[in-house]
Amino acid sequence: MTQGVEVTGLHHVQIACPAGSENRLREFYGGVLDLPEIPKPPALAARGGCWFAVGPSHELHCGVEESFTPARKAHPCLLVSDVDVVAAAVTDAGGAVRWDDAIPGIRRFHTDDPCGNRVEIQQAGQAGQAG
Repeated sequence: MTQGVEVTGLHHVQIACPAGSENRLREFYGGVLDLPEIPKPPALAARGGCWFAVGPSHELHCGVEESFTPARKAHPCLLVSDVDVVAAAVTDAGGAVRWDDAIPGIRRFHTDDPCGNRVEIQQAGQAGQAG
């Protein structure tokens, strides 16, 4: 690492999506998960995709990739105030909820966005959880 320089945070995570999937992504991330959409800068908006705010200081970017393949292992993990309410919303929207108890004391599940990307949903405020 460069001497005297430190990483001070994480701004955003980007996942890939196919062209034309923006409305389905808005329904899932904006509708089901209730993430506010962030307008993309005009120079980037022409590329397609959509961006969402995750809490006060993080973002989730959905970027168009020509030869799109869904991410089955790599994934964002979203912390939520009530994991059961979110699981019910995902189920009500027709999504799969795959509970995972592999980490003791952490309530979480995995689902897929409308493009097939893996997404983890985790209960916020649990012991052993990173910031």
